Order: sequence, then C-alpha cells, then structure tokens
Amino acid sequence: MSGAAVAAAAPPGRTTGPAAGPWLLGVRHHGPGSARAVLAALRAARPAAVLVEGPPEGDALLPLAADPHMRPPVALLAHAVDDPGRASFWPMAAFSPEWVAIRWALDHDVPVRFIDLPAAHSLALKEPALEEPAPEEPVEGPERAAEEEEVTPVVDPIRVLAETAGYDDPERWWEDVVEHRSPSRETDGGATPSEGAPGDALAPFGALAEAMGALREAYGDGGQPRDAVREAYMRIQLRTARKEFGDGVAVVCGAWHVPALAARTTLAADRALLKGLPKVRTDLTWVPWTHRRLARRSGYGAGIDSPGWYGHLFEAADRPIERWMTKVAGLLRGEDRFVSTAHVIEAVRLAETLAALRGRPLAGLGETTDAVRAVMCEGSDVPLALVRDRLIVGESLGEVPDTAPAVPLQRDLTRSQRTLRLKPEASERELDLDLRKETDAARSRLLHRLRLLDVGWGDPVAGRGSTGTFRESWRLRWEPELHVRVAEAGVWGTTVLTAATAKAASQAVAATALADVTALAEHCLLAELPDALPVVMKALADRAALDADVGHLADALPALARSLRYGDVRSTDTAALTEVAAGLAERICVGLPPACTGLDPDGAEALRGQVEAVHGAIGLLDTGAEPGTGLRGRWDAVLHKLAARDAVAGVIRGRATRLLLDEGRLAEDEAARLMGLALSPGTPPADAAAWIEGFVGGASGGGMLLVHDERLLGLVDAWLTGVPADQFTDVLPLLRRTFSAYEPGVRRTLGELVRRGPVPEGARRDDAAPATGGFGPGLDPARADAVEPVLRLLLGRPPEPVQAAV
Repeated sequence: MSGAAVAAAAPPGRTTGPAAGPWLLGVRHHGPGSARAVLAALRAARPAAVLVEGPPEGDALLPLAADPHMRPPVALLAHAVDDPGRASFWPMAAFSPEWVAIRWALDHDVPVRFIDLPAAHSLALKEPALEEPAPEEPVEGPERAAEEEEVTPVVDPIRVLAETAGYDDPERWWEDVVEHRSPSRETDGGATPSEGAPGDALAPFGALAEAMGALREAYGDGGQPRDAVREAYMRIQLRTARKEFGDGVAVVCGAWHVPALAARTTLAADRALLKGLPKVRTDLTWVPWTHRRLARRSGYGAGIDSPGWYGHLFEAADRPIERWMTKVAGLLRGEDRFVSTAHVIEAVRLAETLAALRGRPLAGLGETTDAVRAVMCEGSDVPLALVRDRLIVGESLGEVPDTAPAVPLQRDLTRSQRTLRLKPEASERELDLDLRKETDAARSRLLHRLRLLDVGWGDPVAGRGSTGTFRESWRLRWEPELHVRVAEAGVWGTTVLTAATAKAASQAVAATALADVTALAEHCLLAELPDALPVVMKALADRAALDADVGHLADALPALARSLRYGDVRSTDTAALTEVAAGLAERICVGLPPACTGLDPDGAEALRGQVEAVHGAIGLLDTGAEPGTGLRGRWDAVLHKLAARDAVAGVIRGRATRLLLDEGRLAEDEAARLMGLALSPGTPPADAAAWIEGFVGGASGGGMLLVHDERLLGLVDAWLTGVPADQFTDVLPLLRRTFSAYEPGVRRTLGELVRRGPVPEGARRDDAAPATGGFGPGLDPARADAVEPVLRLLLGRPPEPVQAAV
C-alpha cells in the first residue's frame, strides 16, 4: 500500500481509472500521506469538480483559501447567530487532505464545494446530554474542536487494521504503510508528489476500500448516530454534482464514509432521513488555528499526536530525517545546550539503525525521538520534553486575511491588537507593563476589558522587580476558542470598550452580593470604563447601605482600596468611590468587635484573614493621617479593643496585638504583657496556642520577631514546656502549623536559642556562651584587625601607615 490515508472506494464493479469517476478519495484527516496521495490523484484524474467534507454554508468562504494572507493552520468557525456559544470548528492544516484539495481546485479554476451536513442542522442537533465525550476519533472529522461534542465510534478502523497487520501501535502502522511509502516528494509549490500514471495515482484509494467495507459490515455504522444523516446528505450532494458536472467528480472525505457514499440508495430514502431536522441561523468565518489544538491530547476528537512532525513530513522535499535532526539541534542550541554537527550525524545514524532493528521501512517518530534522547539529550527526558512541545506538537498559529467575515467586535479587537503591537501568539509568554507609558497603559486597559468580557487572552501574574502599582505583569496565550468568546461577547457591543461598558453595567444591576459589586468596581477602574462607573457606584452604594454583615463589608473594603490606588496611577476620578470606601470602613470599625466574639475555630480563622485585609485597606485609604487621628486612629482603637478583650477568639487577639506592634502603636513591654496574659497557666492550652498562631504565625515575620526579642521567645518557651502532657497532643497540630511556615534558617536559629536557654536576669546575650546561627559574642579587635588589610586590598585603599613604636 502506498500513499493514501484510510482508503476510498469506487462503486462496486467500477474500475479505478480516470474515466471511472466519480472518484471517492477517502482520507485520514490531517494526514500528510493522505494529502500527498490526494494531490497525486487530483493531478491524474483532472476532475471537473471537487467535493470536500465540510459545511455547505462555507462555500462562499472557499475563495479565501487562495488569499496570500491566508496561512494554515486555520479553521472554519460556525456559530449560531442567536447563541454564539453554540459553535463548531472544522480545522485544516497545510498537510490536511481537505486543504490540499481546496487549494488544488482553486489553483486550477475547478469548482469546489462542501458537502457535509449543513452547520445549521449540526448546531441545532447539539444536545450534550445525548452525546458522550470522546478522547479521539482518528478517521472522522474535522467536525468539532470541543471535547464534549465528539462521539467515539465503536470501532477505530486504523487500530483494527493495525492489529490485523500485527502492529500494537496504530500510529506506527500508519507511518509504515502510508507516510513511509508515499509517492515521490518532488514538489510543485510544496512537498507534493510528481505526476504518475493515472492508475497508479488512484490505485492506493482502492487498496483499503474493501477493508473499510468489511469493517462497516462487521461493525455497522461505528456507533455514530449522526453518520446516517450526514452520509445521506453527502449522497444527495454527490448526485447533484454528477448531474451538473457528469461523472468527473472527486470527493474528499473521511475513509469511513466511503462505503456509504458508494452504496446504492434512492433519493427518496436519503431525503426521508433528513426530514424534520432542526435548524438554526448560523454565521461562518475562517479563524486562525494552532498545531497545539490539532493535537489529540488537547481534546480535539479528530486530532493527531504529532502535528508538528506531520507538518515536517509534508514540507520536507527530501531527506526528512536529516532535516528533522537539524531542526532539533537548532532548538536545543537556542536553549544553550551544546549540540554539534557530529551529534546530528550520529542521531541520524542511530535512528536509521533502530528502524532496521525494528523491521521498519524508514525511521519514524519513535526512532527519531529515541535517537534524540540518547545522542542530543544525553538520556534526559527534560530537554526532550522541550522537543516534544516545540517541534513534535509545535506552536504554529495560522493567519486569516482581513477580508474574512468577522463580527464587529472581532474587527475592533484586531485593530487594537495591531495598534498596540500586541500580536496573538499560540505560545505562552509573559508581558510586563509600565502603566506610566501610554502604550503599556492602553495594553493594560485592553486586557482588563477582555477579562471583563470573559475573553481570557491574558491572566495577571505577580510581577518581577517591582511592587509598585504602576507595574503589571500578564501571562498571554491565544487559543482558537477565544474567537467563540469574542463572538459571544459581540452581543454587548461592536467595540471592546462599548461591549465591556455594557456588560459591566448589566452585571452591576444584576449583582446581589456586595463583594461582587466591589470587585466589579475594581475591574471598571482597571479597564477604564468611565461610562460604567456611575451605574456600578450606584449599585455599590445601594448594596453597602443594605448589607449589615461585617464579614461582607470586610470582604468588600480591600477591593475598593485597591481600586483607589489603581485610580491614582491611571488618573481616574475616584471621589465617589472614596466616599463609599470611607463609609464602609467606619461601619467596620463599629461592628467588628462584637462580631469577633463567640466564634468557632473556623469562623475565627476566617475573620482573622478579614482583619488583616481591612488593616491593609485602611493603610491605603488613610495614608496621610497623623498617628492616632482620622480613620487610622479609629482603626487602631478597634485593634486595641480586640487585643485586650478576653471574649475575642485567641487567633484574632494575637493578630491584633501583632498588627499594633508592627505599626509602632503598641510598646514592646505592653506586647510582652499581653503575651504573658495569653500564655498564663489559667488559659486553656488550645486558646493559648491559637493566640500564638495569630501573633507569630504565617508569613508575617513572626519567626524573626522571636529571634530578635528573646523576651517573647522566653515566654513562648516557658508556656510550651508547662503544657500538661495529656493536653500537649491537642495543641501540637496548631503549633506545628504555626512554626512550620518559618524559613529553615529561622527555625534553625530559634532552635539554637532555645537549646542555650534563657539569658540570666540582668545579663546580656554577649556575656553568655558563644552563639551560633548568626549571633556572635561581640567585637573581637584582634580578629577585626587581621581582616582589615584584606579589605583595604579589595577596596583599592592604600595600607594604613604603621606607626613607629616610641
């Protein structure tokens, strides 16, 4: 067998010569061997028309395939006009047989049409409850990209044929039978076969036709409930084409459908199968696709394991293994790995040797991968994972010309991307923005507006090198499905700005939780939506006035405080927001102390986090206030109440004490007194442990506080050693959680300090035994003098003159 994908058959009793049309060219979707064989067959047969499996509504878009700005991989996107979320994709790569057939027809002025079930019906038939998700569908498609929309046939024809031939790996069988036995690689504007005898070019498509027919006889329709309907429609379209063009018609479709298209049925029977099908209004366009989304692991049902490798096989005019190894070497060198020409030569030799040992006609992906691992990666799978990701799967992102139909929102987004030089890319990358620069600020606004529209092109990440509010960092990655998101968002407006504004206003009216409205206000400021802010602020004021839950108020305040900071850096008027935030803060100061009593451990822990968040928010809201005055002064009074009230949960009392100490609002002696009271023998061990967690737990730097204030460390140590044995196991988990969060060096230093014991009354640590772990006994003049000449030499200072002895 040579050349074709999964076979195609002519009707029974008909020869396979060029005069025996129609020619049913069955293919495996996204197979480079299938693509080369289809091209050879079309050149030999010279059909009067080409029919391709796909939605007929896309016929008007077919001429765009010849546009010089159209670069695969691309996909036909069909979505319901009234429900854009109901969408389907028909992906095509440069090595897809359908794409090759379309391009050949356009280049030779041959009519080309889609003949599959119309998208108007297939979208209307989408009922997820009636379908099961499928991990793969090797010979069907290219129907849809969404995993939940695929249905796996009961039979995998490639697997069955591979097992019949004695192979345990269908992909390996496919390479040996098709990819390694394809026609000559002489090119005609690409890696395509040379013209040969018509019979030779068409013969491969009959080689497996009987096998496909036998499989369908044995397994029926393969378990696809829609196949009968789809095939009935394709037969009708084939009849129509034959009436118009005669028998000189070539059909490019999944090989599984070939026996059904060759079957003798009546027009009435086929129309009966189509009667009563539901229908929806649809729009279609071309959208860019990616090799990564062609990969089977991505969830695309008709996907392949190695689109990058298949693309290489299709493009390589000759010596594909040598060219592949050269690509791998270039990639690894770009990652600062030493790969020489000798490595490339040895890798090629090893791949060919492995193929011979394994009885394969040529080295395939398995042999080349094993050779790359052994020779270029020194047996490591770490650099090999990079090869798999960048080359075997690939990061290619297609392009679509501006003349392709698109919703107005998509066109506005495309214009913004070009203006801001923010090109969509299939690979993930990080983008650092300086909001003081107009271009970066505009990029930030665009990304925030898209997030508000649920178009997740970018996700904010923690920035590097700066903690200021004028910097942002994003992680960007464009997925083809985002085109569907853009189509869905098109109901809100024709531009990104108007759509985001309309959606924000709608969400503000519909929101019921105060925290949701405050988060929305923050988004509006980040996205700079001045027309949405009045609606959001009114909703915020209404929700805040009606919500009496201190926890809800505490959850809402931090977002408002952040919004005010963001408003400052973006020069946004936030006067109304400031008024609402100040009112929330006042209500929190009044209602928080009573809310901190009578809590269970989970409730106390949750409220502890809210106290910390409010503390940070008030620091942002009242930055200019004098100590003890204004909002900050009222908040300090609240913290003093929480720290001194026995009825408040221990973890909250401890945290309030620590916050006051860190802000300089509490003397160290007073902090030690409060700790002494909390750790007194009359306090239940569990409550004392909770106080310790609040005071020195988490990432608040409590470990270093204990290192530098041995008085506090002594109180903790004395309490811990006095816990009764029968109660120690109850407090151990809490203590372990508290101290395990410290850095290893801090824990080691605390251990050394505890091991040496407390400093005697009136003594200094310098007078005690020599310390370790960073503590010295004091200045040693003799040792310091010995170091001084070396330091002078390193600093380029002249040596100190030696004074003569008197």
